[in-house]
Amino acid sequence: METATYTAPVSLTAGAISEIRRLMDEEGFDKSQKLRIGVKGGGCSGMTYVLGFDQATGEDENFIIDGIECVMNKSHQLYLYGMEVDWQGGLNSRGFTFSNPNASKTCGCGTSFAV
Repeated sequence: METATYTAPVSLTAGAISEIRRLMDEEGFDKSQKLRIGVKGGGCSGMTYVLGFDQATGEDENFIIDGIECVMNKSHQLYLYGMEVDWQGGLNSRGFTFSNPNASKTCGCGTSFAV
């Protein structure tokens, strides 16, 4: 299966890149997996962000952000194009955050949105 690389539809902040690399450097990490960025139905606003490591499929577009191999289902670009993923490492709020210009409504949890 030949894959094409193209301009990244989303961006990762320096903090997100650092945390993702830390996770990838963990002992036992499956180096064949790529960072999956996407959406799924559900959540309090209708759609929920997906961020995790997964195998690429024939439905994916492949792209690289600062040396990190990423995949996204082709149909998800409509919802995520231009989004920025950040990492918050504070005591009160810890985790990945999503700043999505396509979201018409977001939820207080920060991981659910509507278009």
